[in-house]
This record gives sequence, C-alpha cells and structure tokens, in this order.
Amino acid sequence: MSEKPVIDPNPQRLPEILASLPDDTPIVMLNLLRFNDTARYKDGEADYSGREAYQKYSDVAFGKVRGVGGEMVWKGKALAGVIAPEGEKWDDVLLVRYPSKQAFASMLADPEYREATQHRTAALQEARLVAMQEG
Repeated sequence: MSEKPVIDPNPQRLPEILASLPDDTPIVMLNLLRFNDTARYKDGEADYSGREAYQKYSDVAFGKVRGVGGEMVWKGKALAGVIAPEGEKWDDVLLVRYPSKQAFASMLADPEYREATQHRTAALQEARLVAMQEG
C-alpha cells in the first residue's frame, strides 16, 4: 500500500491519463473503496459514517453517470485479496461503464458533480479508480 492514502484523482495528471484512453469506445471504471469509520470533512469530522457520506456522493454521482449515458454494472462487498499485498483490504468494489472517455470527462466537469465530491473525499480512507476497456 502507498505511504499516503490515495483518495482523489491527481488534477495535474488527469488530462494526461484521459488522453491515454482510447477515443469513442466504452470505458469501465473499477472502483476499490475503503471507508472511514467517521466521515472526515475539511472542517472536521461529521456525525455520520464514511459509508453514509459516500451515499450522499452517490445520490448525485449516479444520476450524473446516467446523465452521460453510463451505468452501474456491478457493486459488491470485497471479501479478501487473493493476490494482493498482505493486509490490503477494501470494503466495496464498483464497476461503472461510461460510453466513452468523453462522457466520463463531461461528468467530471459538471458543477453539481464536483460539489458532491466533497462527500466522496470525506467518506474514503483510500480508493483506487482503474480505467478499463472491455474485450
């Protein structure tokens, strides 16, 4: 695992990463999520859990996913890392399909989506987001 927990995309690297993805083909995002016990906002801890904060994010985010033509493909609880560093543990795994990298980028730029990301950041202890191409 990394020394510093990774939660959000690096805004300096995001344009380069998006440019590396194929154009006009569906992209599936693998989300690995580890929740904080208590949501941690910039101004302090909330009186609800990280999972509850993630639900606040999801209430907006998955509407935006659908709005750009995407869909939740699969969601489940992570049980055990069979091939993983010892001690690495994730709470939830999501697969989200977007019709293209352009659709994904459009969602990221949406002001309402961007506002909701504060809940995602507060919710998560660590995360991974891996862009994949079916095939």
